[in-house]
Amino acid sequence: MQQDFHSPRGGEAPLRIGFIGLGAMGWPMAERLRAAGHEVRAWARGAQSSGRARQAGMALADSAAELAAGVQVLVTNVTSTEDVEQVLLGERGAVRGARPGLLCIDHSTIAPRGARRIAAQLAERGVGFVDAPVSGGERGAREATLSIMAGGTPEDFERALPLLRLHGPTVTHIGPPGSGQVAKLCNQLVQVVTIQGIAEAMRLAGAEGVELQRVLQALGAGFAGSRMLDLMGPKMASRDFAAGIQARLHAKDFGLLARAAADAGLELPALRLVHEQLDRLMRHGWGQDDTSSLLRVLEISCSDD
Repeated sequence: MQQDFHSPRGGEAPLRIGFIGLGAMGWPMAERLRAAGHEVRAWARGAQSSGRARQAGMALADSAAELAAGVQVLVTNVTSTEDVEQVLLGERGAVRGARPGLLCIDHSTIAPRGARRIAAQLAERGVGFVDAPVSGGERGAREATLSIMAGGTPEDFERALPLLRLHGPTVTHIGPPGSGQVAKLCNQLVQVVTIQGIAEAMRLAGAEGVELQRVLQALGAGFAGSRMLDLMGPKMASRDFAAGIQARLHAKDFGLLARAAADAGLELPALRLVHEQLDRLMRHGWGQDDTSSLLRVLEISCSDD
């Protein structure tokens, strides 16, 4: 039987929520759920995350299965499709302890086909699944300004919505399971192709000997202006490559994009070019630096690759 629940307002009881993935994004999201009055329990795969959760007073489970057995909602925020499958469907995965009516909300960025496969297997056990990847980075997670793209049945989405709204003002139900991941990959495609364009503009302006900050000022006032230009342009102009979002994550996402395009039989030239540039970035050891490092890739001659 499906469990009914609401956000704990107006005297309603708080939820028991399990959280897996207490990293740079997951930790502030888990803390926000706690601040809203929910009881958050965790299972952490790493010693550092376990210690941090224990210090914060979170109850820790010994496995994802044990965690799922004692909660109404299970939230995951891990790295890859394989990670999500392991923690939800693996030998000691959540499905082994889940009771019918559990709702799983996954904030990871994974393959749409993987999300659909996970949703179908969970549904066989009476467990709901909403793929809810986010855009906005670590700052958005800390400040609750994330944009959330959700895939799931209308019923599961409505159950998840009060919790999703805690993390940001924009929550869009795209469609059935896997649809949130499609929207997130589209977001990443537009975002990183734009970063590549900014890098090329900065490379050209620098080669012509003009002042980069003045070029940015002019671009920002016209149709080229964008939030990404405002973020990445100054970083490139000042050669500040400290990570806002680590480039390795965008490289991972473009691997997912390339596979999705191939599965759909699509030829997407900008996707292909930026994927190649991200591969070069990774080969030069800049994966933990900011994606603005695409400028550095342009500065390296082909003979160095």
